[in-house]
Amino acid sequence: MAAVALDASLWDEPTTGIALYTRALASALSARGVAVERWGARRSGEVPRGRWNRSTWTVAQLPRLLAERRPRLFHAVSNFNLPLVPVAGVPYVLTLHDLVPLLLPDTVSTAFRWQFRAWLGRSLQVAQAVICVSETARDSVLERFDVAPDKLTVIHHGVDHVDALLHDDPVTEAWIDALGLSSPWVLYAGALDARKNVQLVLEAVSRLHEGGRKVSLVLAGQRWFGAGPIEARVQAMKARGVDVRPLGYLDGRVFYALMRRAGVFVFPSRYEGFGLPPLEAMHLGVPTIVSTAGSLPEVCGDGALAVHPDDAAGLTTCLEALLGDPAKRTDWARRARLRAAHFRWQRTADATAAVYARIAPKAG
Repeated sequence: MAAVALDASLWDEPTTGIALYTRALASALSARGVAVERWGARRSGEVPRGRWNRSTWTVAQLPRLLAERRPRLFHAVSNFNLPLVPVAGVPYVLTLHDLVPLLLPDTVSTAFRWQFRAWLGRSLQVAQAVICVSETARDSVLERFDVAPDKLTVIHHGVDHVDALLHDDPVTEAWIDALGLSSPWVLYAGALDARKNVQLVLEAVSRLHEGGRKVSLVLAGQRWFGAGPIEARVQAMKARGVDVRPLGYLDGRVFYALMRRAGVFVFPSRYEGFGLPPLEAMHLGVPTIVSTAGSLPEVCGDGALAVHPDDAAGLTTCLEALLGDPAKRTDWARRARLRAAHFRWQRTADATAAVYARIAPKAG
């Protein structure tokens, strides 16, 4: 039986949300018995791309490889990166995570915004099936593109990938202890991206500081488009004595060890197609505050507190309440775990395999 060719173009790159999705989905599909080949990684997998960049490989090399190797289907997972032309006998599946370049155009470069719009429009035409990671993502597509609703299937992520990276590592624990963070402390995790609304977290912690509550804020995430003003604000706060720790990108084992020791996790993004970091925190039993924007209410539900993405006073109040009341933190930790328990990668794989079986019956 021919294998599913899975877009692995981010497999060998620094871990992003899409890369994590790719790895977790591939593992869960394989565990379910679906034969999967990784195509397009820089050096890993069955069909590496080698020296080619991702876009050039997809346009210039992938159609030829599909015609020669004849996989059961090709599943692109990076929002828009299907080949521009169909290959006879090889169905296409696309996973759409979000429409950030179209909904928040100022948060990406102009060149990427135009590439995204044009290539996504074509990918929606040539795909036999589109997996949307939330109802929010599905609605965004239907509002902006002429695509048949029955082509779109909502399949949520899982979150239990976290468990494989939880280990009692004395070196990591000693490193976290050496940070000397005030207890309880606040964590934001994600890229220092303009749309993630890190500025609201900085404003709320600054207000707490001015009101007399000294709290440590940890920022775990790499630089991204629009990071300059965020970094300038961090430096200004540190100069005033506010304890802000930008730690940059962290390896998964270190990151989750850090996350599970946070007092509160904050993620007031202006738009998410899914929103994995707060769900990871909830899975670990960390009291979580999100925004009311995008998919975050859909995903986090009653397992997290929510504030409007422009409500600095509201976020400050929520932080004050949680940081000052251990019983409240315990209650929200319980709610968080209950909500996160609904999200499992095997469920994601089961639903994805059903999509495969619908458009290419022998694949499922």
